[in-house]
Amino acid sequence: MSTPKNTPKMNPEEKPQGKMPMPTPKFSRNIAMAILVFMIITAAYIFISNNTHEKKTISLSELAKDVNTGLVTKISVDGDTLTATLKDASVVTAKKEVEASLSETLKNYGVTPDKLSATDITVVEQSNLAYWLFNILPILLPVILIAFFFWFLTRQAKGSGMQAFTFGQSKARMTDPDDLNNRVTFKDIAGAKEAKEELKEIVDFLKNPKKFLDIGARIPKGVLLTGSPGTGKTLLARAVAGEANVPFFHLSGSEFVEMFVGVGASRVRDLFAKAKKAAPAIIFIDEIDAVGRVRGTGVGGGNDEREQTLNQILVEMDGFEPNDKVIVMAATNRNDVLDPALLRPGRFDRRVVLDLPDRADREAILKIHSLKKPLAEDINLVVIAERTSGFSGADLFSLMNEAAILAARENRKKVSQFDLVRSIEKVMMGPERKSHLFTDLEKKITAYHEGGHALVASVLPHADPVHKISIVARGRAGGYTMKIPLEERKLQSKAEFLDDIAMALGGFAAERMIFGDITTGPSNDLQVATGLARSMVTRWGMSDEIGPVALESDGGRTMFGGQAADGDMSEATHAQVNGEVKRIMQDGLHRAEKVLKDYRGALDAIAEKLIEVETLEQAEYEEIIKAHGIKLKTKAKIIA
Repeated sequence: MSTPKNTPKMNPEEKPQGKMPMPTPKFSRNIAMAILVFMIITAAYIFISNNTHEKKTISLSELAKDVNTGLVTKISVDGDTLTATLKDASVVTAKKEVEASLSETLKNYGVTPDKLSATDITVVEQSNLAYWLFNILPILLPVILIAFFFWFLTRQAKGSGMQAFTFGQSKARMTDPDDLNNRVTFKDIAGAKEAKEELKEIVDFLKNPKKFLDIGARIPKGVLLTGSPGTGKTLLARAVAGEANVPFFHLSGSEFVEMFVGVGASRVRDLFAKAKKAAPAIIFIDEIDAVGRVRGTGVGGGNDEREQTLNQILVEMDGFEPNDKVIVMAATNRNDVLDPALLRPGRFDRRVVLDLPDRADREAILKIHSLKKPLAEDINLVVIAERTSGFSGADLFSLMNEAAILAARENRKKVSQFDLVRSIEKVMMGPERKSHLFTDLEKKITAYHEGGHALVASVLPHADPVHKISIVARGRAGGYTMKIPLEERKLQSKAEFLDDIAMALGGFAAERMIFGDITTGPSNDLQVATGLARSMVTRWGMSDEIGPVALESDGGRTMFGGQAADGDMSEATHAQVNGEVKRIMQDGLHRAEKVLKDYRGALDAIAEKLIEVETLEQAEYEEIIKAHGIKLKTKAKIIA
């Protein structure tokens, strides 16, 4: 059971890099394949050779005797070899003298002319080439197979040696400016107006560098794109290359790092050398924090290879000349962990921040993603944009794609508004788990739990209005309450956070008040509320007891002197923080309990309706709360 709110998700802490798995050597696989092929050919040769020796060999006198008795129907003469076919279809062979003819030989052995004329005799014409192949091939074939085997092994060993020489070369992929299928321009990107304005200077420099150089201006050598995941950092970098019509070298920061020290630095040198040859060009390093973390702190394992790679990047960027016309672009979600040397003037001195799209930008992004999808007449993208507060561009793409999948699954030719509405919940919470059936008691507990969330949100003045309640399981949640702000806002006040915490504890309070017991359902609610309360105390200075002090960074690490550090805060401060978090949580629980007691009738009505229909849309829900004297929210609170 969870209470989703469309707010930007915190970036999860990166997992430490483990030991690189050892790949299966290609050379060993090729040796095994060569041995297998050799064994198959040898077995086939032995089988054929054995079959050729299954013919019975008899003496010439026995053959003459069989001809006289009429047992032989046919004789084939191939040089000095006689192949006789008997009446029982068996085949025997015999040898004769090379100089003597078959008829003369058989007459010498007493075969009468009548018996000889009654036997079908054929002579096989054998060329010299066939004769030599037939006699020499059984000896030559094994020699050829062994020679091929050793040649194959030598070739593979040579290939492995060549790979060793290319190990330090860059693995960057280049997008050619003439490749229209993969070309992206600013027209293909909706929103991000400020970011595009910043990057237009880069495009102008790549197109017309003389204008800047003549006046003595130097364009920034490095551009760092920062923002939440899915906001379009990589797409914007590709758009700069598409607008400037220049080669685009792109790779991930993790591709520099190998198990051998010095390989990453070598690849950096090779990458910059290739880009300078293709200048004007753009180098794009995605997830640069994989190699660009602060040096000397132990964060990321203190890998010498990573630090050498970072040092080489710093040297290459600092060694650029103004007429090199090579611009380095990089993207990261964690610019707070980057080494200060990367961010100093002369390197990544231009930083472009990509925020989550607002309502107008979300509508424009939805229009772009719907261009190739047939839409029904009832589609209203404005409503969808309003309901997707906090969605990134990647989330909106997934939403449109899921809507098309839902329509195709139901054998419809067009995407309807209902598909888009269902896709919002699927992207936020996951697919419906229709096979997850509640018992009657579990269904009742879930109904009161979600009703508690919704009722507290509707009564408290600073909480967002409720748009939908459901007790249908989705993802890992047994039910959910969807609330959406009335208008876009960039800032949130302390009062709003306190109401959000009380709303998150509404389900916990409802279970304890109605059933006198607590289930595992509120586990996620408690985690969200506790994390929010702790951030209020340690990050945003919203505690009267602690005061305006930042004790933790966005990643949860302790702050000392404005810099993130690995050490813990003192025990006294830690105890004080925990006490403040507990106080905020207790105050939120008491406020939620007071609302539920004051409006117990509304809580019962909401739970009964949920048990009956399982899902309540905004209009049905508002009719219930209005009947119990709760006023509807008409506008969002303005934050000064």
